[in-house]
Amino acid sequence: MAKNAKGKKSNFVVWGIVLLLIVGFAGFGATGLGGQIQSIGSVGDTEISVNRYARELDQELRAFGAQVGRPVTLNEARQFGIDRNVLQRLVSGAALENEVTRIGLSIGDEEVHQQVLTSPGFVGLNGDFDRDAYEFTLDQAGMTPAGYEDLLRVTAARGILETAVLGGLRAPDAYATLILNYVGERRNFSWVELDEATLTTPVPTPDEATLRTFYDANTDVFMLPDTKKLTYALLLPDTLIDQVAIDEDTLRALYDERDADFNRPERRLVERLIFATDAEADAAVAALAGGTTFDTLVTERGLALSDVDLGDVRQDELGAAADTVFALTEPGIAGPTQTDLGPALFRVNAILPAQSTPFADVADTLRTELAADRARRIVSDQIGDFDDLLAGGATLEELADETDMALGQIDWTSETTDGIAAYTGFSQAAAQVAQGDFPEIVELADGGVFALRLDSLIAAHPEPFEDAREAVQAAWHLDQVGTRLGEEAAVLNAQLENGARIGTLGHPVTVETHITRAAFIENTDPALMEKVFELDAGESALIQAAGKVWIIQLREVLAPDADSPQAEAVTQAVASETAQGIARDLLAAFTSAIEADAGISLNQAALNSIHAQFP
Repeated sequence: MAKNAKGKKSNFVVWGIVLLLIVGFAGFGATGLGGQIQSIGSVGDTEISVNRYARELDQELRAFGAQVGRPVTLNEARQFGIDRNVLQRLVSGAALENEVTRIGLSIGDEEVHQQVLTSPGFVGLNGDFDRDAYEFTLDQAGMTPAGYEDLLRVTAARGILETAVLGGLRAPDAYATLILNYVGERRNFSWVELDEATLTTPVPTPDEATLRTFYDANTDVFMLPDTKKLTYALLLPDTLIDQVAIDEDTLRALYDERDADFNRPERRLVERLIFATDAEADAAVAALAGGTTFDTLVTERGLALSDVDLGDVRQDELGAAADTVFALTEPGIAGPTQTDLGPALFRVNAILPAQSTPFADVADTLRTELAADRARRIVSDQIGDFDDLLAGGATLEELADETDMALGQIDWTSETTDGIAAYTGFSQAAAQVAQGDFPEIVELADGGVFALRLDSLIAAHPEPFEDAREAVQAAWHLDQVGTRLGEEAAVLNAQLENGARIGTLGHPVTVETHITRAAFIENTDPALMEKVFELDAGESALIQAAGKVWIIQLREVLAPDADSPQAEAVTQAVASETAQGIARDLLAAFTSAIEADAGISLNQAALNSIHAQFP
């Protein structure tokens, strides 16, 4: 019985691979991109088809585009080695398929026949294998039944070969134990926290000479980044809204157009459970009367609640059942009542009252919306004129004089985020502009436009002392607190090193027990936990961060709790991950060996032909 279950699981995996291949065939077709060129190369006697490479490359480009949120070109993708990864994957697959053919590994006709019959992709409406659906699906993918069955055979055989290579792999017990000991090791320790409030002598107020000396010694702390002095001309739609007049008729027309948004009839959140016969529906009603829930009725039918959910519906959307369902004055169950699909029970989960918003209540909102839209179009319509003026040699100052654009200036750095620099488009342009660049019109996300000019570049330099005085004083104070805390903490830590217990230092003590590496102690520096696991039992250490010092004393090192569920989970996870890593390395080594033995031949002209088809 176990053997049969394993076989079914293997069949499912094979079918998943094969159906993905079928879907892929439909992407580029199977007619060949390069006329007479049918393959991009081969491993041994096994060719790699043009369509297969093009299809998989297209899928990778789409996946990469989904990750970055926009379509990507092949040239962009090639910078990340995507084309090489696809090619290597296909070469490795072809090597395995060639080896399968070489050693004569295959599955029998009966097994292929059985997998075709049980494939979910070729099932008809009655749930059985449909020959017409089988042939139609393959025809749409540009394949014949014979070609598909050969593909199925070699895919299954390849899976058998991989299983044979990797069968029986397991992680070494010693490795899993080593990782568990590292991850699960526990520590008992205590710590005290020192801050400015614990200083025995407060930090004095510095004089001018002290601050200047500190500033001179730490000018790198008070550096201003590269600054670009920019002049820009800007036109935002908001500045034109007051110039846009919207008449009453236009507003009413928009209100009528969006009537469904402002005036909605009563709706109900409804679920519908359909029965084959009136007797079954009546039996369900009786079950409800006996205490059975509607959810239970749904589950007993082998359905999920999502299968019976109609969402929010209007009365005119329920057909013959409308009056019955809308007769309920509160959530509940209605029916059974006849529907086009048979007798049904309806559960109303919520009643959404009708909504009516008079024109007068939304007129101002609609007016603002229309005015903003028209203002954006006015700006857009003027872009050509702005471009012409700039192309004719107009300066930004002249552009502002002759158009609605406004002139502005900004000292921009990579840290500037206020004013016009709040626009991502402006900051990107500011970062790229160089001395002598010709001003160009750039569109903003809200429909505005701007053009900018770099007037001068000020290299990174220390902020003048007078301007940075408050920052200098704050930095000096923090430095003094840290220095004094470090000195006092060193005295206390020396006591611990001479045998004292942390509880005798005169500061509140926090005791931690059974702490693992993954633990986090709130309001402490992360370096504290790192240091704890570097110490031996009885040792102490200092951790210093801005304005604080922690003194820690390690009391005890404990082995992992071998009986805890976490230990077992870690052991299993380590064993599984290690085995997978070994399997990947072993399969890669095996594939490289058979590639070298069979020989690889690639057609660069075919690859170039395929690449030329991509944008």
